[in-house]
Amino acid sequence: MAVMQMQRVSICALKRDRKAILEKLQTMGVMEMTQVLDDESGFEKMDTQGARNTFEKKANLADLALDILQEYAPEKKSLLSSLEGKKLIEKEAYNQVAVRKEEMMDIASRITGWQKEIAECRANIQKMENQIEALAPWMSLDVPMNFEGTGSTRALIGAISGEMTLEAVYSLIAEYAPEAEGVDVTVLSADRDSTYIVALCLKKDAQQVEDALRQGGFAKPSQIVDEVPAVEKENLEAEIGAVQKQIDTCQKHIVEYGDKRADLRLISDYFRTRAEKYELLGHIPQSSRTFFVSGYIPQKAVPAVKKAMEEGYDLVFEVEEIQEDEEAPVLLSNNPFSQSVEGVLESYGLPKKGEVDPTTIMSFFYVFFFGLMLSDAAYGLIIFLACFIVLKKYPRMGQGMHKALKMFMYCGLSTLVWGVLFGGYFGDAVDVIAKTFFHVNVPDGGLIKAAWFVPLNDPMRLLLYAMLFGVIHLFMGLALKGYMHLKEKQYMDFFCDVIIWYVFLIGLIMMLLPSSIFASISQLPEGTFPPAVSQIGKVLAIAGAVGLLLMSGRANKNIALRLALGAYDIYNVTGWLSDVLSYSRLLALGLATGVIASVVNQMASMLGDGFIAAIGFIVIFIVGHSLNLAINLLGAYVHTNRLQFVEFFGKFYEGGGRPFNPFKLTTKYVDVKEETYL
Repeated sequence: MAVMQMQRVSICALKRDRKAILEKLQTMGVMEMTQVLDDESGFEKMDTQGARNTFEKKANLADLALDILQEYAPEKKSLLSSLEGKKLIEKEAYNQVAVRKEEMMDIASRITGWQKEIAECRANIQKMENQIEALAPWMSLDVPMNFEGTGSTRALIGAISGEMTLEAVYSLIAEYAPEAEGVDVTVLSADRDSTYIVALCLKKDAQQVEDALRQGGFAKPSQIVDEVPAVEKENLEAEIGAVQKQIDTCQKHIVEYGDKRADLRLISDYFRTRAEKYELLGHIPQSSRTFFVSGYIPQKAVPAVKKAMEEGYDLVFEVEEIQEDEEAPVLLSNNPFSQSVEGVLESYGLPKKGEVDPTTIMSFFYVFFFGLMLSDAAYGLIIFLACFIVLKKYPRMGQGMHKALKMFMYCGLSTLVWGVLFGGYFGDAVDVIAKTFFHVNVPDGGLIKAAWFVPLNDPMRLLLYAMLFGVIHLFMGLALKGYMHLKEKQYMDFFCDVIIWYVFLIGLIMMLLPSSIFASISQLPEGTFPPAVSQIGKVLAIAGAVGLLLMSGRANKNIALRLALGAYDIYNVTGWLSDVLSYSRLLALGLATGVIASVVNQMASMLGDGFIAAIGFIVIFIVGHSLNLAINLLGAYVHTNRLQFVEFFGKFYEGGGRPFNPFKLTTKYVDVKEETYL
């Protein structure tokens, strides 16, 4: 339960070593760069935009080549391949590929060039297919489409709007060109939108005939070719075949470079890290002979960084403690168990300056409550084994995914334990199967006895324990608030905001214990707690209330306002009651899992005990319990988060810290094996 102590480190070194020093810091990955020079007179900043753009373009070119290879020579991947994470390579292999960077860029250029050629060819094929489609209505035409006629005749080739018969075309000519003689019309084809015709007439009548046809919407073809349409179609098809062969050749060349995929990934990451280094180079102050960098390093890594810098270069290495008014970045440091729930804390907010890291304490409550909400041993075993196997099979998965699966693995183990305590194994599946298929008389309490008790038979008992667990959880949050006050030496705040609240709340609880309300909930006989408990509780509650009334508004000198603020703070005890009642969701979700599981089992058993019934039982069992597990797993996750975010954190935690973002090798495809310093 700790936030790593940060220190500010400043390095002033010779300008000739700046690239080597920055590369070393980048590979170590433990320093977050910041700028603290107030007076930069004598220093200037280097313009690295051009170099950065060049490196980024090369990285993008390699990425594009990889995408093209994936399209034409796809890698075979399993359904869980996304969990494999980045491949870990040795630094030597990374450096060897960097030496061949020009060769790899040439390969990437070839691959993208062939892809461009393929795209152009496909565009040409599409164009020619459109031309063939446009020629389809003219396939019965036995002359070129640009044929205009003979010495004494004129050919009018075109389309009339709508579907029109040959007789209708002749009627149109007769109506609007009655003087035209010897007109011959041939209908080539027709569809719903147009009728395609060829009209032959004497040259002297050509204009009249054309004008008459235009009355019916006649228009010449938009695409006119020099060949007979059927011949033109054959030519286009032959050309399409040739272009398709060109595409096949380009695709073959691309596939041949499938074995260069790993090198292209390395070179992409190489140029990506170079671009990041040059981005930093553009922000650091430099003089004619020196340069200056400053930033945050975790205290435990400072000696290693100092040793690496001073052994390799001539420089000044200065270490400073973080100032009171300085907000350092936050890096959490927890035990392996608690690390698994760091993602939950980060989703709410990292600790700000002066706040305690609640991850360790929260982790135990988180796993505890999650298991209590799901509370079925079989479900817990399934979750535990699934997460355990995936974690073992894919050790290189992303850090966030690794933490999440590890958290669910522990939650599955907790669910298993609670399931044994409550006697839930796929609900009451053991009893139902024994009774349905083996005709066994199931005794009261079931064949497998609950190690503690069965919530479905005694829900009020579970409700009582849920409230108890909630009070412990809330009191722990209040204790952490007190710890932070003591850490900051705010002793008055510790007494007024923590101790007095403890006195007040414990007093109220002690007043409740001997009451008939508590007896009815707990099913304990009245008189279990002696009257003295109630009397002591009244004294504590009154003392706490008076303390809150007088001290909650202690920052105000106005007595009336001070008392009003104190009274309002006492009223906030209703918020505590609401928070405690929120833990009834432990009961609700715990019962929901068992009830739905039992309903699934009963539905499956209604089919009887035959062979066909057994098959139906298995199908209903698998589908029903899968849905129940999925729904209640989501419910347990959401409501466990809520209990931490609203009830627990609300007592002491604000968050708002800035995450530690070191200058490191930020790669996309591989991780370079380096010595770890954290």
